[in-house]
Amino acid sequence: MIKPLSLVAVLGMALSACQPAIPDSGRGAGFDDFQAQQAQRDAALAASTQRALPAPSAVTATALSAPEDGSAAATAAETARVLDATRPGGLGNDAATNSGVAPINASPANPAPPVLNAEGISQENNFDAVAGERTIEGDAARIAANRAQYRVVEPEALPERKDAGPNIVSYALQTKHSIGTAIYTRRGLNKERKYVRACAEYSHPDQAQIAFLSAGGPERDRAGMDPDGDGYACDWDPAPYRRAIEG
Repeated sequence: MIKPLSLVAVLGMALSACQPAIPDSGRGAGFDDFQAQQAQRDAALAASTQRALPAPSAVTATALSAPEDGSAAATAAETARVLDATRPGGLGNDAATNSGVAPINASPANPAPPVLNAEGISQENNFDAVAGERTIEGDAARIAANRAQYRVVEPEALPERKDAGPNIVSYALQTKHSIGTAIYTRRGLNKERKYVRACAEYSHPDQAQIAFLSAGGPERDRAGMDPDGDGYACDWDPAPYRRAIEG
């Protein structure tokens, strides 16, 4: 007869045999893969550092191309050319590059330019030149001769205008009444039609007023230019002339 304690021990050994093996977690999960990847990377870095870099290719003048117009390189090239042309001994100092005329370089060592005295140029600002040509006495004599030629013209009365017709300005100042005020008697038929026909002959009321006064107006108005009898023909207005005198 099997004892109970022995049976328990046998069952415990059977259960432990059925359980899967637990891996060693002391080094961490996936540690072997990490070490393999790190070793592979170190090998690749070592191989790349041992590989020699290629030598740079030599740059020749034929490999260069002209810079584009307006670019920074083109501007720098043009500036260098101008500076070289203006530098002593540069291309700009050669007559061949200056239309055959040798350029003049500004330098304190250059001789002073000659003073040209072209005929007809005034020398009045040159004291030495004037002192040799004129004297104080001569200037006084010239002034006296000019004064002797002076002629004082006294003001004279303006000549009277002849055959100029009536003066409408004087007429405007002599009258005081306004337009439409009946002063003179007017009789006749068709006064409106005669007024329109008579005034159509003049381009301005001033002309009509002069003709009206010349024909016997304002007392008489045979042409019918003043149908309302105010003494003003064809709507002529004396007010502007009155205001001009008052102002």
